[in-house]
Amino acid sequence: MFGQYECYNARQSLYKIGTVTLMFELSIKFLLSYFIGSIMGSMVMGKLCGGVDIRTMGSENPGATNALRTQGGLFALGVVVIDLGKGLIAAGIIPGIELPIVGNNLEISRIWLILSCGAGSVIGHVWPMWHKFRGGKGAATLVGTLIILAPGLITCLLLVWLCVLVLSGYVGLATIIASLSAPVYLAVMRLPSDQPLFIYCAVFALYIVFTHRSNIHRMMHGTEVRNSRLMFFRRRS
Repeated sequence: MFGQYECYNARQSLYKIGTVTLMFELSIKFLLSYFIGSIMGSMVMGKLCGGVDIRTMGSENPGATNALRTQGGLFALGVVVIDLGKGLIAAGIIPGIELPIVGNNLEISRIWLILSCGAGSVIGHVWPMWHKFRGGKGAATLVGTLIILAPGLITCLLLVWLCVLVLSGYVGLATIIASLSAPVYLAVMRLPSDQPLFIYCAVFALYIVFTHRSNIHRMMHGTEVRNSRLMFFRRRS
């Protein structure tokens, strides 16, 4: 009986140690992804272009749309590449890094670890610690994570985004509807097998709506900037 009790205590101790190392790996990799997400593409490009800070220009948002309006195509392209790259690194590289203390804990579900790292990068983009928590709206970094998580989904999102853009002229509206279309597509086509991905897309679709709340407010009041040149059914003058 005493030996069984000792074995039980040993199993309990190993379980607790395993749980601690599991949470340690998950937490560290989430934080690494957050730190990477906090590197703003617009701020990097601004440093390379003589100290430009687009947070003081246009809509004062450090995203690609404001970069395009205020600094032009090449600047905006650099912003998109960096912001996409953060999501790619967070979801594609960080989960596989071996930490010095715990290595790769095989008890962690790899898909949930990847989703957690992806989430960290998007949150870091919206609330970047390196830039006083004044970040962008998360769409480009989210797409970067989806390139790793579900590359086939990107075509669907891009088509929805383009359709809404050419019909409405609103970049923000196109981004919102494209993000909402992701969980709808997954619910119809890939549940229940892709439940973790569905949860991830559903949560971050709502997150994208939240980060675009100022755009929604301006659209409701008719003050949102509309890119009429991209509209298919625009009025001819």
